[in-house]
Amino acid sequence: MNTAADDGPDLPLAADATPRERELAAIRGLATAYNRLRGEIGKVIIGQTEVVDQLLIAMFCRSHCLLMGVPGLAKTLLVSTVAKILQLSFRRIQFTPDLMPSDITGTDVLQEDPETGRRLFQFMQGPIFTNVLLADEINRTPPKTQAALLEAMQERHVTVGSNTYRLPVPFFVLATQNPIEQEGTYPLPEAQLDRFMFNIVVKYPNAAEELRILKQTTGGEEPQLSVSLTARQILALQEVVRKVPVAEHVFVYARDLVRATRPNEADSPKYVKEYLNWGAGPRAGQNLILGAKARALLEGRFHVTTEDIKAIAHPVLRHRLVTTFAAQSAGITADRVIDMLLEKIPVEITQRAEKMNRG
Repeated sequence: MNTAADDGPDLPLAADATPRERELAAIRGLATAYNRLRGEIGKVIIGQTEVVDQLLIAMFCRSHCLLMGVPGLAKTLLVSTVAKILQLSFRRIQFTPDLMPSDITGTDVLQEDPETGRRLFQFMQGPIFTNVLLADEINRTPPKTQAALLEAMQERHVTVGSNTYRLPVPFFVLATQNPIEQEGTYPLPEAQLDRFMFNIVVKYPNAAEELRILKQTTGGEEPQLSVSLTARQILALQEVVRKVPVAEHVFVYARDLVRATRPNEADSPKYVKEYLNWGAGPRAGQNLILGAKARALLEGRFHVTTEDIKAIAHPVLRHRLVTTFAAQSAGITADRVIDMLLEKIPVEITQRAEKMNRG
């Protein structure tokens, strides 16, 4: 792997640059880094541009992703490639029914001091102590092990015995699930699903992409990757994302979109009451806003629009909606319900925003 000549997206600034100039320079740096990342990933991963975009948005938002797709769609290769390009440590855990929490977090091991002869417990770190953790087929492990991963995802630390150990930063969990094979699996609890910012659906490549895959992966030449960002720069860019301003009507749109998914709300649409048992919680709204901020920055904008919210609505909401038996019988998926909501909500929001502006 080659290392980039520069140290990432940092741009030269005058010593007397104003805070606004520094923020604008950071935005340009993020957009530059994003384009560079996509170019490097494209050397290995053919197609899947939407998947790559959503994965990078989640990483710049300091969040985790769940990748859904059948075997052979390069999910593992995508994650390992991103880790290489970002010069981050990477570990892969193959989740199995016999996997125990200590197999992930680590455990206390009894060690003998050769000088004093005293025996002491020493903590041996597990594979979770890394920057990028690939949890392969996460639904194949029992709930007890899933709970250990949940603590790490939410709190950024693990607890072993009476001691708590901080995880490296940045820390991302990128988990995969096979939507076809469900025998011998343990469905993830709603609380853990809610910790994933995005549920990314990895689809089959089109005919042209598949032909390129066949040609590129059956030869002897391996692509040379260049490091695009360091861990320090990723942390700095994560802070830039948080500073992006959001207009009031965009906040209102995100709120109303999330609340419209709840069948117990008095003003939720009729089809929501018919097709959904449960809707999304406040964390969905938070992820919509954060993801929209990151998307705006990656496109070189310092403001968020409702189009940014709509662009990430499906990966944010699809795993937070629980469909009814009636919906499943009629072949209505969570994605279809989201489509219907996106068709309905914007009209109401536009009218409300116009009234606010007139007022």
